[in-house]
Amino acid sequence: MKQILQNLKNGATEIVEVPEPGQGRGQVLIASRRSLVSAGTERMLMDFGKAGWIDKARQQPEKVKQVLDKIRTDGLMPTVEAVFNKLDEPMPLGYCNAGTVAQAMGHGSGAMGLKVGDRVVSNGPHAEVVCVPRNLCAKIPDGVSDDEAAFTVLGAIALQGVRLALPTFGERFMVFGLGLVGLLTVQFLRASGCPVLAVDVNETRLRLAEGFGAETVDLAKGTDPVAAALAWTGGLGVDGVLVAASAKGDEIVHQAAQACRKRGRIVLVGVVDLNLRRADFYEKELTFQVSCSYGPGRYDEKYEQAGQDYPIGFVRWTEQRNFEAVLEAMRSGQLRVKELITHRLTLEEAAAAYDKVLHDPGELGIVIEYPEKIGTAPIFPSEEVGKNGTATIFSGEKKAAVPIFPLKVGVIGAGNYARSILLPALGRTTARLAAVADINGVAAAHAARKFGAGKAISDYRQILDDPNIHAVFVLVGHHLHARFVCEALEAGKHVFVEKPLAITEAQLQQVVAAYGKNGTATRETETAPHFPAEKRAQPLVSPMVMVGFNRRFSPHTVRIRELLAGRTEPLTMTMTVNAGFIPPEHWTQDPERGGGRIIGEGCHFIDLLAHLAGASVIKVSAQMAGGNGPVRDDKMSILLTFADGSVGTVHYFANGAKSYPKETLEVFGGGRVIRMANFRVTRGYGFKGFGAFRTWRQDKGHRAEIAAFVEAVAAGGPPLIPFDEIVNATRASYAAVESARTDSAIKL
Repeated sequence: MKQILQNLKNGATEIVEVPEPGQGRGQVLIASRRSLVSAGTERMLMDFGKAGWIDKARQQPEKVKQVLDKIRTDGLMPTVEAVFNKLDEPMPLGYCNAGTVAQAMGHGSGAMGLKVGDRVVSNGPHAEVVCVPRNLCAKIPDGVSDDEAAFTVLGAIALQGVRLALPTFGERFMVFGLGLVGLLTVQFLRASGCPVLAVDVNETRLRLAEGFGAETVDLAKGTDPVAAALAWTGGLGVDGVLVAASAKGDEIVHQAAQACRKRGRIVLVGVVDLNLRRADFYEKELTFQVSCSYGPGRYDEKYEQAGQDYPIGFVRWTEQRNFEAVLEAMRSGQLRVKELITHRLTLEEAAAAYDKVLHDPGELGIVIEYPEKIGTAPIFPSEEVGKNGTATIFSGEKKAAVPIFPLKVGVIGAGNYARSILLPALGRTTARLAAVADINGVAAAHAARKFGAGKAISDYRQILDDPNIHAVFVLVGHHLHARFVCEALEAGKHVFVEKPLAITEAQLQQVVAAYGKNGTATRETETAPHFPAEKRAQPLVSPMVMVGFNRRFSPHTVRIRELLAGRTEPLTMTMTVNAGFIPPEHWTQDPERGGGRIIGEGCHFIDLLAHLAGASVIKVSAQMAGGNGPVRDDKMSILLTFADGSVGTVHYFANGAKSYPKETLEVFGGGRVIRMANFRVTRGYGFKGFGAFRTWRQDKGHRAEIAAFVEAVAAGGPPLIPFDEIVNATRASYAAVESARTDSAIKL
């Protein structure tokens, strides 16, 4: 399908052929009929893209600080690469879409009230087919055209601003800025029985506002908006102001405050600088509020992605219910939008005309028209592993793995980790990237184009079913790792899965069972990144499972293992992780999606200490900061006891400074000490002939890990990490969380 994308590096807009999006749980697949260009937002994005590096930095000073902190901790080059990778990501444009339901919905669709062929609005982008969560779409009533319906999302933005202003019949309101949102705001205020004074510099927009029942102030003629507002209200001041403009500086907010009566209300719907002047608000006890997009639910992942609606008795107007209210206002004639349309473009015309139209002084409502099409996108199932830990496993013939040259791989998941770490590392190996799959077709297409994949797809099953693909990289959400590993094993594929292997014991047991049925038997092998050549020739009889415990493969870890070779006594080890704060509502903190931070990331460090000890974890005792109460595993100390008598402590803290190094390792034993700082510098104390080992950049072992995996699979070598070690580290992470919860030691 075709979709409009923008390059954030240079601001260029283009129409790109991408896979149709896959459909996840609780999502609606929609064949687009119309979409509306949000001129203000999209013009801002284009201008940002065209700006030089210095101007980009000036526009986002908070990002500059993050970059400087990252340089101090990770080094210059990794930071530069991260910034360029971020800017290289294509930006889907648009969020005002009207179309028809193209495919039956996934799990739970029966209660969603939609069927194939229904006309719906959504916040979908400019694309022939879009996929959105159910709570972000609404059914279009009879009597509302596709053209009108395309204004629904912008209408919801305007309506939410009006709701926050709390207008009552007869109150006088002022509206700054008469773009689409401003003109829609005027109409909602008039429908509420409020006289409106509309302010702008564009004569055409002022005349439209007058047609909607507003009185106007033409700033182009030098009229003072404050004086006009005071004259309009007999010197009392307006009851409230809605700022729907986009402007630099704080002058508009200052004028809004001066125009208000005592205890007036100001609501910001647009984008202006917020250097508020205390005197403006102090003297009149004004209230100021920033409106958040479409309404309650916006940016709430549980509402938008998980489909958890707010009870109507407590939250009357959610973003979806605002959509429905806007559509009803259109149907009843209270909201007029047809006269706001100034340009019509076909999808094919859009890219070439985009820049010109957006900067046309006469632009207002720009409607993109799509050809009639019913989407046929394959379903990308996202059904979660059941409560009992079972997972659907695709049946397939068990295939023997033999030495393969060249190795062909498929990647499932094209998120940030895939694009910034794995795919660049994979490109340095002899493997051929046959396919990239992602439920987000744009992400799949971008990754495939950038890294030279044979194809981009939204249905991962095409990778599992392809007999020419030998190995699969699973880079999807944590809660799906176990399921996809099981399916890949059953399909006879070698599997590289990012950590964690599974987020629950039930899921882990499912993987163990699938591995026992289809996987490689554990062998006594050297687990260093470069195993002996004579062992490389040993063919595998069945698929290998590899978890992305990359720190094992760092040159710093390799050097530490060499320094520890031949030791005769147990080790004492301390791993301090300055993990950084992540909001509680982030998906990594969700036990059902991310597993929490210890299971989701802390497993890295448990595995690293086990690798250095050369022994499995046999007992875990953990304490979290904060005492009794819900388990918050982002500030935890974990004591590990190993089978050889070694002990290790993982301090995983989210309450430190970002400028401090993230990972510090200390190893004590035999009268010697090793200290590794952030995988950049390793120092030895008490060693003859060794003082320090440095790498010119931070190296956590990603490249060596990927290269070793490709070599092992292609050459028929032994598993890089014995499966029982992977399982042990995974179970130890579960034990850490359980120990903190129960305040007791857990034996494995």
